[in-house]
Amino acid sequence: MGKRKVKNEGNLERMVLPAGTDVLGLAAKILGAERILVKCQDGKERVCRVRGKLKRRVWIREGDIVLVSPWDFQSETRGDIFWRYRKNQTEWLRNKGYLKM
Repeated sequence: MGKRKVKNEGNLERMVLPAGTDVLGLAAKILGAERILVKCQDGKERVCRVRGKLKRRVWIREGDIVLVSPWDFQSETRGDIFWRYRKNQTEWLRNKGYLKM
């Protein structure tokens, strides 16, 4: 079984933008057990888990730009990943000024 090829990454039909306490981050290291070390734009490193709904649909790799929702408690060190941006969406975020990495 080989890799699946990306057929079309050109459309931006569903863009989720950070709102409220959400922050953009870079997936720095895969820790296992659905946990990923994320370097967030607010200058903090958080150990984030992939939410169950996203876990079944999307693979997150090192270097991906993700949207993190910090927990109510331990908000400095923990969070949930609830969106992964594709390459064309990452370029759109950079052009619009949302992404400063």
